[in-house]
Amino acid sequence: MQAPSAPAPAQADAVVIGAGPVGLFQVFQLGLQGIAAHLLDALPHVGGQCAELYPDKPIYDIPGVPVCSGRELVALLQRQMAPFAPSFHLGQQVETLAAQDDGRFLLQTTAGTRLLAKSVFIAAGVGAFVPRTIKVDGIAALAGSQVLYHPASVGAAQGRHVVVHGGDEAAVQAAIACAPLAASVTLLHRRDVFQAAPALLAGLQALRESGRVRVAIGQITGVQAAPDGRLQALVLLLPDGAQQHLPLDLLLAYLGISPRLGPIADWGLAMERKQIAVDTATFATSVPGIYAVGDVNGYPGKRKLILCGFHEATLAAFAEAERQAGHKLPLEYTTSSERLHARLGVGA
Repeated sequence: MQAPSAPAPAQADAVVIGAGPVGLFQVFQLGLQGIAAHLLDALPHVGGQCAELYPDKPIYDIPGVPVCSGRELVALLQRQMAPFAPSFHLGQQVETLAAQDDGRFLLQTTAGTRLLAKSVFIAAGVGAFVPRTIKVDGIAALAGSQVLYHPASVGAAQGRHVVVHGGDEAAVQAAIACAPLAASVTLLHRRDVFQAAPALLAGLQALRESGRVRVAIGQITGVQAAPDGRLQALVLLLPDGAQQHLPLDLLLAYLGISPRLGPIADWGLAMERKQIAVDTATFATSVPGIYAVGDVNGYPGKRKLILCGFHEATLAAFAEAERQAGHKLPLEYTTSSERLHARLGVGA
């Protein structure tokens, strides 16, 4: 029997790889040029390291915004790009990227998504930020079913015996959010110390005192599975050296994230010191139609600032619009251009 052929890839004007602040602004700038974008990120939510690593820390160097948190900046950028309604592909990495005979690029992700794009914009920061995983035998096969890393919501906890693994704010928030949903909630960490905002720590303490959340101290050294392969318990090494089995049917892990350049290094782009080389007039890479903006690129005088990434995204969008048009385009201003107003949905 002949194997079924893969579904036809979705057509895309542009694919933006990386949904951090620079990637979000890239979508906006492309939208101004009439170029619709698909947005991909390895994390299950937008914001990149800005939302993941410093969501509540103040940022002072965004023009016109005296101060905002990482979370607030991401929300503002989402609001700004909303008129252009990008297609989101979150929780997946671009696995392969291949140039086609017609000048387009065929991309396939780890989730099986296939896109055929006229242009690609790499806004991957220092690489795709991917959740750190638990390194014990037998657990990898459970990822995506009974083991979820940094899930965007805790809806899967409904009616289940849940272990939340981690010691930072994301883990504390998840344990609190699971309490009204799950049959039971255990917050697992290597020690009984948690890093989170005071209000969250107070909420956690109240749930502990009421018995709605219990805390387990130890390290995962193995898993116990049922005959059908389903996860039944975690094997823990306790601080006193003893071993304990912790029953569960869902593990939510919040162990932080780490950047990986990953397959980008194999796409045939000119690299310098593990950064993508670009033309600073257009932020084009060595492959026509592929651009690199933000911390992933490198050039003399480079400064790894969100502000600089915004500048790079702007020039890259102009460059691609002219490449697709085949000629130089007149400069239009959002203050006065009726065409830009129409794209933004601004009333006459």
